[in-house]
Amino acid sequence: MFPPVQDLYRLAPEIVLCVFGMLIMLIDPFVAEGRKRSMGWLGLAGTVVALISLRWAWQNAGMSYSGLLRFDMFSLFVHCIVIGVAALGILGSFDYLDHENIQRGEFYALILFATAGMGILAGANELVTAFVGLEMSSISTYILAGFRRNALKSNEASLKYFLLGSFATAFFLYGVALTYGATRSTRFDVVSQAIAAHGAGTLLILGLGLIFIGLAFKVVAAPFQIYGPDVYEGAPTPVTAILACGPKAAAFAVMLRIFYSAFGSTSHIWFWAIWVSAVLSMCIGNFAAIVQSNVKRMLAYSSIAHAGYILVAFVAATELGSAAVLFYLAGYATMTLGAFLIVAHVGGAGERRLDISDYAGLGTKQPWVAACFSLFLFSLLGLPATAGFLGKFYAFSAALDSRVVWLVIIAGLNSVVGAYYYLKVVVAMYFWEPTKEFSPAPVQMPMFTVLLLTALGTLYLGILPNRVMEWALASARSLR
Repeated sequence: MFPPVQDLYRLAPEIVLCVFGMLIMLIDPFVAEGRKRSMGWLGLAGTVVALISLRWAWQNAGMSYSGLLRFDMFSLFVHCIVIGVAALGILGSFDYLDHENIQRGEFYALILFATAGMGILAGANELVTAFVGLEMSSISTYILAGFRRNALKSNEASLKYFLLGSFATAFFLYGVALTYGATRSTRFDVVSQAIAAHGAGTLLILGLGLIFIGLAFKVVAAPFQIYGPDVYEGAPTPVTAILACGPKAAAFAVMLRIFYSAFGSTSHIWFWAIWVSAVLSMCIGNFAAIVQSNVKRMLAYSSIAHAGYILVAFVAATELGSAAVLFYLAGYATMTLGAFLIVAHVGGAGERRLDISDYAGLGTKQPWVAACFSLFLFSLLGLPATAGFLGKFYAFSAALDSRVVWLVIIAGLNSVVGAYYYLKVVVAMYFWEPTKEFSPAPVQMPMFTVLLLTALGTLYLGILPNRVMEWALASARSLR
């Protein structure tokens, strides 16, 4: 029996991504070694078609495959983020793969497969489906993290990510099993009804705790962040850019579905776990970033801190809180993707130039690149007229509305701490004398396009946020 046509439409983005990924794998062996970049263009076309297919999915919005998946406004919002990250990540990786001599079709196919898994996470309506999406995304990114096979750090990153990721997945799966044992179902609506009828027993609370551990690992939230800096530093920088944005957005999306939809009535139980995780993430991320001289590693710790800021909105457990999470994820994707891809550009062959001192004089050597990097760093810091400022504003407002005052105070103090290491890089680019004689390679058109789009996105969300915030609020309403 074939599934109903409506089900296929609702799964259209994932089908498109997987078809293009398989097509790349089939064609790649027949493409000459010097023309492997064409596989990247094919992968980019796959993401564009997947974005177009969202229209078909939206026109047929609803439950699919007997309630396993759900395509609604929330799913549409998250799909746009993860597919957009994949498209820009593919486009921004062309020059990197060329100078690293690792231009191969499977790189782009793995990105498409990982994105398909993120899409399933965004639309999952029960826990086992979420696990399938989590594994689709994770297995592909484990391989991508070790794609620089001749680099020891890349091999270490892949192995560490795989081993610790497997433990996190085991925690998540065991939590699913305990939830099923307590409620006789893994569907979010049935779990919610069971809690309303019988309350949250010890077995269910333990299951929820294990699920949180598994997902906190994926969003790189403390105290489960230990792998993050090493994996982000060792992975190829375009892969790091995708890891820092796409999987984080998808994991936060499924966390919203699980904690708000399935376990919404138990917010008094999970409130303090999220609160403590937010504080630890902000403090560990910011204070560890201060002592870093490696820009890539500094941004990795920054990613941990931003997971904490997102959790500030998450802990509000309100419609505004979930909308703030979505808005923050959209803004975070634009500024972080652009920042990491500039690191890939300046790093050069072998990623040899990753120290802050390597950015000395960049403002005169490549003013446009330095201006974009400054914009992304200002946004990560949270200065006005940037996506980062309004992301924090909405997150803190949601928390204050829920009277989580001390958490907002701690978040505000951490934002001040972040100014030190972000502005240090800006000062190096414009006020330090170059200590090493080198000139970064000219910016090619693919990288220029990505930087232009991410810079415009960062400014647009910082100056004209209303339309995206209204969309985020409508998405948050569809969670209930």
